[in-house]
Amino acid sequence: MSVMVDIRSVHKSFGPLDVLKGIDLQVRTGEVTVVLGPSGSGKSTLLRTINHLEKVDRGAISVDGALIGYRRSGDKLHELPEREVLKQRIRIGFVFQNFNLFPHLTVLENVIEAPVAALKRPRDQAVATARRLLERVGLADKADAYPRQLSGGQQQRVAIARALALEPKLLLFDEPTSALDPELVGEVLDVIKDLAHQGTTMIVVTHEIGFAREVADTVVFMDDGRIVEQGPPAEVLDRPRHERTRTFLSKVL
Repeated sequence: MSVMVDIRSVHKSFGPLDVLKGIDLQVRTGEVTVVLGPSGSGKSTLLRTINHLEKVDRGAISVDGALIGYRRSGDKLHELPEREVLKQRIRIGFVFQNFNLFPHLTVLENVIEAPVAALKRPRDQAVATARRLLERVGLADKADAYPRQLSGGQQQRVAIARALALEPKLLLFDEPTSALDPELVGEVLDVIKDLAHQGTTMIVVTHEIGFAREVADTVVFMDDGRIVEQGPPAEVLDRPRHERTRTFLSKVL
């Protein structure tokens, strides 16, 4: 399997606070990597560096062989212009914990906005794709609704359809169920599971241990800006090697 995401020695600080302290991680094409860890461990920051929403201080990140946010000249990295970064982001879908839908647009309009504006797709083609994606996430009957008329779980499923509309090579999920009522979590996780079964390459930051056990090819446990351990779910979740991992799991299982 080819490597879709290659993270090498990534460091990130906010002022005096070191948030990422030398992250090395590879994600292979078609695999699902689930990132676990306590609040403040650097999980969301790591995710945001992958599509250059946060600039790294040191290190480099490549997606599908392309250096993200920079071009290399000899031994030096030079940051890309924003328009070039935006082109890279188109192929890296990002699903946020708070949905980030446009409240003044219908569900259908939310899904077609980026394909029409960013990819210059003909509107009728974008609409046909959007309707197919809404059916895929179980919301074909909500195309004309506005976000305020939907439950949190439905809004998050619209956000997933919106990300898929750009045909991304990689999908990033930042705690996609954390803003949902408990009874709505399952409907969103079912959509992500379906994507996993279809071979979508994904990195999912979550606290849903059962989901990680069922869907992940690799589980990564982070703490204090570092990867403490990683491996198959059966190893990391059932036979963790590090005391910090065991302590965390004892509190969430």
